[in-house]
Amino acid sequence: MLTCRPGRLSDDQRDQLTGACPQMTVLADQIHTFAELLASHEDNAGKLTAWINRTHAADLPFLHSYANGLERDRAAVEAALTLPWHNGRTEGANTKIKLLKRLMYGRASHRLLRQIVLLN
Repeated sequence: MLTCRPGRLSDDQRDQLTGACPQMTVLADQIHTFAELLASHEDNAGKLTAWINRTHAADLPFLHSYANGLERDRAAVEAALTLPWHNGRTEGANTKIKLLKRLMYGRASHRLLRQIVLLN
């Protein structure tokens, strides 16, 4: 329920999510706000700063470590959230090839692996 779009939740589900404890309400808000940042826009750098500040102010230690990681690699995170370009397809292709390689480990030759990668 935390990763679902708020508009897709029923009233009962929304009440369960936010009624469990006050920390769940804050966590749900932070997750949904961060999800909005994933759509590239030039204003996202300022919104990211506000999100990190709200996260540090909240009593959610597991989110503090995530926010600290974002701050450590701030330039890359800002580029990912503000620029329209990404390497998602390339990373997806690399992941697929690695999966095929692991599935076929010890079963066939490099030649067959190459053929399967080219056909997929």
